[in-house]
Amino acid sequence: MDWGVHLNEDFHITTALLDQHVESGCGGRRAFVTPTREWSYAEVLEGACRFGNALGELGVRPGERVILLLPDSIEWVFAFLGAMRLGAIPVPLNTWMPAKEYSYYLEDSGARTLVVDAELAVSLAQADAFTGLDHIVVTDSLEAGDVEILRGPSLPHVHLFSAIVDGVSSELDPPKAGPSAPAFWLYSSGTTGRPKGVVHRQESMLRSALCYADQVLGVRSDDVVFSAAKLFFAYGLGNSFYFPLVSGASTVLLPARSTPAAVYTTIEKHRPTLFFCVPTLYAALLQVPESETRGALSSVRLCVSAGEPLPAEIYRVWKERFGVEILDGIGSTEMVHIYISNRAGSVQPGSTGRLVPGYEARIVDTGGEELPPGEIGNLEMKGPTVFSEYWNRPEATQLACREGWFQTGDKYRVDEEGFYVYAGRSDDMLKVSGAWVSPFEVEAALLEHAAVVECAVVGIEDENELTKPKAFVVLGEGREACANLVSELQSFVKERLAKYKYPRWVEFVDSLPKTATGKIQRYKLRSDG
Repeated sequence: MDWGVHLNEDFHITTALLDQHVESGCGGRRAFVTPTREWSYAEVLEGACRFGNALGELGVRPGERVILLLPDSIEWVFAFLGAMRLGAIPVPLNTWMPAKEYSYYLEDSGARTLVVDAELAVSLAQADAFTGLDHIVVTDSLEAGDVEILRGPSLPHVHLFSAIVDGVSSELDPPKAGPSAPAFWLYSSGTTGRPKGVVHRQESMLRSALCYADQVLGVRSDDVVFSAAKLFFAYGLGNSFYFPLVSGASTVLLPARSTPAAVYTTIEKHRPTLFFCVPTLYAALLQVPESETRGALSSVRLCVSAGEPLPAEIYRVWKERFGVEILDGIGSTEMVHIYISNRAGSVQPGSTGRLVPGYEARIVDTGGEELPPGEIGNLEMKGPTVFSEYWNRPEATQLACREGWFQTGDKYRVDEEGFYVYAGRSDDMLKVSGAWVSPFEVEAALLEHAAVVECAVVGIEDENELTKPKAFVVLGEGREACANLVSELQSFVKERLAKYKYPRWVEFVDSLPKTATGKIQRYKLRSDG
């Protein structure tokens, strides 16, 4: 695809996302659909410029971080693009955390400006979570009585979103940045410790769109995109934001949580052609009776999954019910989006697929020696979208990228045809009876049982201090936990895997602990187990 964008010293990512469409005469094309109205490319460009100018009038300088705590909305779009247009660094955060946790991000990023949803702003103020801020920009749903809650001797500057953009110029030329200049941050999900600020370059969005959105998904200008995964983390950011913007497509934004009911309602109303989701939600969507979902995905040409590996059984049932393939893939915050993916027409269920064009991979042992096909080892990646650094963490940056290879922390094997098969996180692998066991392999077997909706397997020491697998299982509606079902599940796994891999214990739970990106936090289960 020729986007008419040149990666020279004058390059700025917002021109690739917006200006190219407006200057080519496509400014009237629909860019975003929100619950209240549609927004054209020209309107988005104008809104971004106004917000960037408004930030400048508040004293925000190029290079400064601007924290975004907003639902998927046009305000999010204007704030993210406007900050970049000014030369500042937008940092979107998960909006579902306890209020007290935001102090860490504000302090770590050094941000002086926060753009926040009204309801969340009040929660943060009541939790005394504001740290080091000069300005808070609040969405217009803020009630008059709440303004005083946000004002105080240490934080006098509270502004309504509409008020700061009213009357400011709708024109703002982006700074000359160049491909390697910082553009935005994302925070790592924190599955193994404190989240780290992941710094990404100006070119990263465009490179990811070229390698994955164009060459794997074939995103077109007539596509309508809907992502159940939200904008605040890497997967959703590509899905709902820069993939469609680079390609001239349109995006449906859902501000509310992506419950099965909300997802089906949105799909029925807006008829997307591309649907992005995570395995946990695919499983939940399949729990809705088939009679209520028949024909629901008739407009969708492709479904995409990431966040955690998609079990083969979920793929099979989904394809059988809706007739649409799910392209499972793996990406990371540090690599900005997906770098290994299945392809339409050549899906291998239970595998993550093959390399996305432009990326390299190798599977190595603990000593760094590359392993032959079929052997499980540590997955390392190299590609055009690798992050610049972890903010203020040079040692962590050096450990994560060794000689240009990003250490993914995932265990994989690759077959002779180039399909990669997930074997768990490097720190999740279990040594049982002298042999390595992949928790994901056991989980995949359990998920084939009709009673199991979700599960997670971790290593727990037995009375002899030997590690054995333990399964935490979420049952489907109408299924009752009992000793007979424990035995049934254990036998079920034994019939499918080597006997030493079966879970010695099965604990039934209502839900599994997860990060905002849908990844299971197994370390919490290990500590509780």
